[in-house]
Amino acid sequence: MIYRLQRKFILICTVSVLTVIALVFGVILVLNISSMNRNMDMLADRVSEGGGRFPGSMQEKPPHDKLPPKNDQNFDFITPETPFSTRHFTVFFDKKGEVARTNTESIYAIDEDTAIEYAEKVMKDGDERGWIASYRYKVFSTEMGNGVVFVDGSMSRSSLMQSMTIAGLVLLGCAALVLILIFLLSKKAVKPIAESYEKQKQFITDANHELKTPLTLILANLDIAEAELGQNEWLDDIRSEGHRMTELVNQLVALSRMDEEGQLLNITKVALGKLVADTVAEFEPLAKERGKALTSNIEKGISYCGDEALLHRLVGILMDNAIKYCDQGGEITVSLQKGRRITLTIENTYTAVGELELNRLFDRFYRADKARKFTGGYGVGLSMAKAIVENHKGEITAYKKDGTHIGFKIVL
Repeated sequence: MIYRLQRKFILICTVSVLTVIALVFGVILVLNISSMNRNMDMLADRVSEGGGRFPGSMQEKPPHDKLPPKNDQNFDFITPETPFSTRHFTVFFDKKGEVARTNTESIYAIDEDTAIEYAEKVMKDGDERGWIASYRYKVFSTEMGNGVVFVDGSMSRSSLMQSMTIAGLVLLGCAALVLILIFLLSKKAVKPIAESYEKQKQFITDANHELKTPLTLILANLDIAEAELGQNEWLDDIRSEGHRMTELVNQLVALSRMDEEGQLLNITKVALGKLVADTVAEFEPLAKERGKALTSNIEKGISYCGDEALLHRLVGILMDNAIKYCDQGGEITVSLQKGRRITLTIENTYTAVGELELNRLFDRFYRADKARKFTGGYGVGLSMAKAIVENHKGEITAYKKDGTHIGFKIVL
């Protein structure tokens, strides 16, 4: 159990760390792409303002005392050198949508035909801004019609790719380091729980030894007292409670052993359909005696590799629980079906199902009735059922149905 808890702790931490890393990487990527697009749009705006070229003022080297003012929002990005380092081309259309002229003097990799092809595709798509190949474009209006300016973004994209690769490697390195630390420290993290669990197991073992001897003596002395005094209701009550305490101690020890990591099961091929049918048949007289209808739908021929004794106990626990908590005159339904996996469901009518805390039904010593009225149970049966199912690598869940039924579903 402790190793399982440690693995779960590592898994949760791993998923959490990787999720955070992925979110951080995603945020960085989105912000970088947004910043790159904004910068490229600023360049496209300046070219479109100049009618396909950078404004003339940007082509002249300014005097040293005539630097751009510091409050200029473009000061950190567009400088007097920008026109000489930015590659761009422009295509103009007349009002009829025909190509009027092109300007490719500031680009080497694009010829006139390619420029026209890109521009016509942009006009067909109808977007004002966007990317085509490695060029950021902007559609703008002119006196003769529309124009499309394209600014080369290959360097920006390459820089973005390199920076994101570095960021990704750094983040993955940090994640790996954190996960290594989690793995190394996980044992220390679960140590208090491990110690508490070991003390609990030791307590149960000690209680088993300490209680069994006096219980055995009490029951033996009852036989002597009954032989001398004769049978009476007081002695019968003492014997009944003595047997109940003995059974409770045995169940606690069995539950503690089932929790042990690596418990060996006696795995054999079990005729599960027959096992469930036989177990249901054992409980039919009890259900009839208590005025509860018991029906079953068990698919024949289902087999399963598991511990036959534990599987028999599992079905017995759930049947006993269904009969104890079924409403007077209610019904109990048992179903065993095999699809992709084997599914066993046991349902019973229970009008107080709305008051149940389903997530606590498998807790040890939890009783659904708040007053803890005696029903013949100890509050450990469903805990044992869960342990048996988990030891067989299966799943058990409790559910409400129609507001009047409670059911238990086992998937193997």
